[in-house]
Parts: sequence; C-alpha cells; structure tokens
Amino acid sequence: MENMKLAPLIHQFFDHYLSNIRGMSQHTIRSYRDTFKLFLPFAATYDGIKVKSLRLEHLSSDLIIAFLDELQRQRKNLPTTRNLRLATLKSFAKMLRLMYPQQRQLAEKIIHIPQKRFQQPLIGFLYQEEILKVFNSVDLRRKEGFRDYVLLHLLYDSGARASEIATLNLDYFNPRENTLAILGKGDRFRIIPLERKTSQLLTLYIQKYRITPKPPYQQRLFISQRREELTRHGISRICKKYLSKALPAKRLKYIRPVHSFRHSRAMDLLYQGKPLTEIQNRLGHRDIQSTTIYLHFDLNRRRHIQKQFVRHMDSVLSLDPKVEELLQWESDKDIMAWLDNF
Repeated sequence: MENMKLAPLIHQFFDHYLSNIRGMSQHTIRSYRDTFKLFLPFAATYDGIKVKSLRLEHLSSDLIIAFLDELQRQRKNLPTTRNLRLATLKSFAKMLRLMYPQQRQLAEKIIHIPQKRFQQPLIGFLYQEEILKVFNSVDLRRKEGFRDYVLLHLLYDSGARASEIATLNLDYFNPRENTLAILGKGDRFRIIPLERKTSQLLTLYIQKYRITPKPPYQQRLFISQRREELTRHGISRICKKYLSKALPAKRLKYIRPVHSFRHSRAMDLLYQGKPLTEIQNRLGHRDIQSTTIYLHFDLNRRRHIQKQFVRHMDSVLSLDPKVEELLQWESDKDIMAWLDNF
C-alpha cells in the first residue's frame, strides 16, 4: 500500500468520501480542491519528482509542515488560512484511517499535527459614519455602480457571507414579503426579513440595472460585467474597492472586506436587544457559540458602540438623496403608466 499512487486516493477523497460519507457542501469541497491544487505541486517539488509520480509514501508530517510554513512565508497566509489548509489534509488522513486501516499510523501522525495558535483579533466591524462613507463612495452614474450599491446594502442588511450572496437566485427574493432566502453552510436555507429600502433597491436593480446574463446564469441575482455570475471572490473585490476608497489604509488593516458588513449587522442587532437565537438565524450559525463572540467585548467599548448604533439605526439604511430621488422617479413613472392605461 505504501507504493500506491496518491492520485487515485485523492479521486476517492473527492468523488466519494467528502460527498457521500461526510456529506460536505459543494462550497467546502471546492475549498478542499483549492488546497490540493497548492499542495500537490509543492509536494512534487519537495521530493524532486513529478506530481503524477507522488505516492502515499511521500506523504509525511515533515512535508505537510513545510507546506504550511511555505503558505505563511511566501503567500502571506494568515494563521486562520493555514489552519484551514491543514484541516483539509487532516480530513484526507481521516479517510485513509477509515478506509485503509493498515495506514492508521501514517494517518494519525497527520491528524495530530497541531494547528497554528494565534490571538483572536477584535471583530472588524464598521462604525456608522464609516458605513455611510462606503455607500457614498459608489458612483451611481455607472450601471455596475448601482449593482455595487445594492450589493453593499444587502451585505449589511442580511449579514450574509460572500459565498451566500454569490449563490442567490432571483426567486430567493420575495419583494411582497420583503424577505430573502439564503442557502447557507450545509446546503440549508434560512429566511430573513429585509429592510423596506433594501427591498426597494433590489427590486429596482432587478427591473432596471441587472445585466442580461449568459444562459447558464439566468437565475443568478448578481451578474458580473462579463454577464456571468458574480463570484464570492468578485464580491470580496468589490467590498475591498469601496472600503479602500472610503477609509484610510490603517483602518483597513484588521478589517475583512465582506465580513466587516456581517459583523456590523450582528452588532447592530445585538444592541437593538435582539435575542442571540435571532442573530444566530440571520447569520446562519449552526452553533450558537459562534454567535456569542459578539458578547465578548470590553464593557466601555460596548457602551460606545451601543451609542453609535442607536443613533445609526435610522440613518445607515436610509438612501442618499440621489437614490431617494431615483426611487421616487420610478414610483412616479409607474403611477403615470397606470394612469395612461386607466
């Protein structure tokens, strides 16, 4: 078995183990594939052979640790990303342990590679005036500008992840009920309420500003300039673009572009006095322990944030005058069309 090539084992890992035995989502499986796309060339170089020649005997703790160190040194990966890559390789080792018991010793060595410890950073949320600056940095004269404006509002209002926004379909949005269905981790749907103005913006975007997509992407809500679905990486780039335009570089140091909106919404709901279970549902946390992180703030800092958000509630989701005027114009036009046909 030691002389067995890695390739068929990796095929088994992706084609059978992850989906059929572990029941992992396609998003997680794609993330695991990304890890192996990085790992295999590194492993081949490490042992001075070609990728297709890699065998089980080449898989070692030393190789994996060298790979993880390389990610941090050359690719500047954060410890969180490093640990996610390690989790992929540990999952592969668990498959070996389960399906090839004779490889238990090798698998256990990989499984027991320690994660990189790091200090949990403060949650990177945005303050009231910062969110408004980000919204106001969008050029609404451009068609993609209005799309980006709606996207940023939806990210804040929904508290959704980039991957969840990327997979939204048109029929997930219910303008009559002002609700949005979100497909989250584990392929589970959750229904969340939207602010009325977010719903208005989405409706206007769909009716007037959404680019006609290529056939495979006709049901996707957000469409790129290439007429394809807007990916989670594209969403992250959009967030980074407007955050960089609106905020100083030193402020961006500890902010994750998409998650800053998610964290801000969570803090907003917390200081409205919403129960943790409601915040958990909106954010799509499977375990409520993930939601309690928002409670772990210095008391004085929390009081300051509370004052900010109390003042912020009515203003942050209100549209700037240009958009208010646009929505009013659309409303007037609709009533005029109705009168013409009366």
